[in-house]
Amino acid sequence: MRLPFHAVKMLTVAALPLALAACSSTSTDSAGSTPTAATPSKAKDPNAGLLTGTQLKGALAPSSYFPSGFAADPSLARDTGDTYEAPATKAAAKPHCADLAATSWISLTGVEGVSFAQNSHINKDTSAELDQEIDVYRGTVAADVLKDLASVVAACPSYTDSDTQSKVTVTGASTAGLGDAAYTITLTDSAWESGTTLIASRAGTAVVSVLSTEGADNGAASAKKLAEQVLAAVKSGSGTAGQS
Repeated sequence: MRLPFHAVKMLTVAALPLALAACSSTSTDSAGSTPTAATPSKAKDPNAGLLTGTQLKGALAPSSYFPSGFAADPSLARDTGDTYEAPATKAAAKPHCADLAATSWISLTGVEGVSFAQNSHINKDTSAELDQEIDVYRGTVAADVLKDLASVVAACPSYTDSDTQSKVTVTGASTAGLGDAAYTITLTDSAWESGTTLIASRAGTAVVSVLSTEGADNGAASAKKLAEQVLAAVKSGSGTAGQS
């Protein structure tokens, strides 16, 4: 219904005090200033301070380090470059034990880091192999990876070598004197000329894993030497970054 003119005028006058009250409703603090909305804090980068794949690649032992006769296999060289991958943990299951003889044997723990670099050097005359890999994890995950290796060995007391169809015996033990913590796995088989030594050692948030079949001692001495070389390079490249 349309209102008569005098009724509209009365409503307009009555509304003025309400409008004035609305205009003066802004509060001030004790200093007389008007508060502003809080600025949301920026989320912390979970990869801050962690080495990239490019940096890890530079920490791997160079070709000049390896004994005469060894050459890098380009098909086995990989790294994550300057980007990070999303970390992941696979569902607990019996590991594929034969992968203990593979370059990325550390992945048998089921834990994946955010960056890595790896390569392999092989002696074409003797078929001896020296593999190296560095994986970086967030927080304290690297320490858990070292602990998980004992579970891998417990789940893989032996496996069948696909080439010789013979039984490979697997043993493992914690190792002192390498990095913040270390674990050594030894693979032996009566059908082999020599066994294989795997060593995983931690330097802060990084885990260095090596594999060696060089030498009559199941590759033990050469594996330890390679691990020491890469550990020193990782520590030099990361300074004091990461937890210890």
